[in-house]
Amino acid sequence: MNLSKTLLTHHSHLLFIQNPNKFQKHSSFLVQSPPLLYTSSSISSLPRIHTSNCRKRRRIISPCISPPQDVIDSETSTENIENISSVEEERVEEDVVESEKREEFSANESLWNQMVEIVKFSGPAVGLWLCGPLMSLIDTAVIGQGSSIELAALGPGTVFVDNTSYVFMFLSIATSNLVATSLARQDKEEVQHQISSLLFIGLACGVFMLLFTRLFGPWALTAFTGASNTDIIAAANTYVQIRGLAWPAVLIGWVAQSASLGMKDSWGPLKALAVASVINGIGDIVLCRFLGYGIAGAAWATMVSQVVAGYMMIGALNKKGYNGFSMSMPSPNEFGQIVTLAAPVFVTMMSKVAFYSLLVYFATSMGTQAVAAHQVMIQLYCMCAVWGEPLSQTAQSFMPELIYGANQSLSKARTLLKSLVIIGALSGLVLGCIGTSIPWLFPKLFSHDPQVINEMHKVLIPYFLALSVTPSTHSLEGTLLAGRDLKFISTSMSIIFCLGSLLLLLVSSKGYGLSGCWFALVVFQWSRFSIALRRLTLPNGILYSEDSAQYQLGKLKAT
Repeated sequence: MNLSKTLLTHHSHLLFIQNPNKFQKHSSFLVQSPPLLYTSSSISSLPRIHTSNCRKRRRIISPCISPPQDVIDSETSTENIENISSVEEERVEEDVVESEKREEFSANESLWNQMVEIVKFSGPAVGLWLCGPLMSLIDTAVIGQGSSIELAALGPGTVFVDNTSYVFMFLSIATSNLVATSLARQDKEEVQHQISSLLFIGLACGVFMLLFTRLFGPWALTAFTGASNTDIIAAANTYVQIRGLAWPAVLIGWVAQSASLGMKDSWGPLKALAVASVINGIGDIVLCRFLGYGIAGAAWATMVSQVVAGYMMIGALNKKGYNGFSMSMPSPNEFGQIVTLAAPVFVTMMSKVAFYSLLVYFATSMGTQAVAAHQVMIQLYCMCAVWGEPLSQTAQSFMPELIYGANQSLSKARTLLKSLVIIGALSGLVLGCIGTSIPWLFPKLFSHDPQVINEMHKVLIPYFLALSVTPSTHSLEGTLLAGRDLKFISTSMSIIFCLGSLLLLLVSSKGYGLSGCWFALVVFQWSRFSIALRRLTLPNGILYSEDSAQYQLGKLKAT
């Protein structure tokens, strides 16, 4: 099985939702233990049963319609299952396919080998997560060579454009889940219908955000930045208005990308984002450095690259036999299903986005140099932090089967989590060292202003502490998502956000400066890590109690 294609399902729940009602009511086909089959020369034509010591393995025996005694085990390919007759054929086929996909982590596999497989499995996903922060980092580096005011304006500008886009993360989550469910039923028409409906929602949301940016952009930037920072507001509004033209293309591209990932295609979206990053980089250099357009040139380069990326995402769908230009209005029930599916994750994402936005808000009140330094450091932070996202996707892809699937094994789930946390800790240390050394040793890559450089150096310690724990946190939160502990995730994140906001207000009012804000980020990140770790290590938690796992499965079936 191709591991590199399995992980990149973007938002995660794809493999589990393909067949939640596994191995039910197949009494005429399922045998709990391998039957004794005696083969001899007289019956050599009969197929052999492949036996193994895997835990809780079942055997599927087809009725006697072709060769008698045709026996098929759970790892046989779906081509052999096509001979099974009656209504049970489709169910049995789905069970076997699901069983095949869940054998990546064997019981006898060492911890080291498991970690190697995870790295191989999650590696290709990094590129998809890096392209977005890379575009903003390119803008930051190019603009920083010119005006400190324009560099400072990128702070509220990117918060308004980039962070606001996370409000619509539910589109990606819903697309991945709905497309994967339809593919599990082998219903191409339903897949096309889901894509068309979500593309329509993406277009509608994009047009709404374009109009909102045009009408309320200056007001929002003034409220966020403060009326006294007129130079920053003017530059930020220029950036926001140009970037806002790409809103429809951005959200349509998100839907198309998630649909491709739901079809196990990661290379199509990766190629599109790679081309977009190249266009953005070349455009920034030409428009800003050679033609002198400044922050407006950076905005035009990013906007054009996003439109190209959206078009290429649709092209990737068309190559798979789907019409990426077809749109249809969803019914109220379908829209409600989409919102219900993504609501807890929406709350979680918005809590994180709101906290990062508050960081920029309080940094803006500290002066131009402070907010310029914060812009550089937060872009570097985001660039490094996304390296932990594939670990979250790995947990969300593999944990459901181990927690409450047909091959349930909580001990394997705990071993997998251990591997993920170890990889996350090592990644955090490496990323922390690299991410800290860049602004420490090469600050002039981003700004030549001595005051900006001094402010950057003040936050190096909290920057390292916050970054080093981020990949491990992603591993833990991904496991909670895989266990469908959505209420706890959204509730805990909301509480952490409220307490973190109060801490930010306190350190800002006490005059601790930019370093105080970054230490508040340290508390925010380590609180997420500690609470998630505590939840997963409870004796009655999803990784230790089979009753808890069955309860979660029951809730899924009810939903």
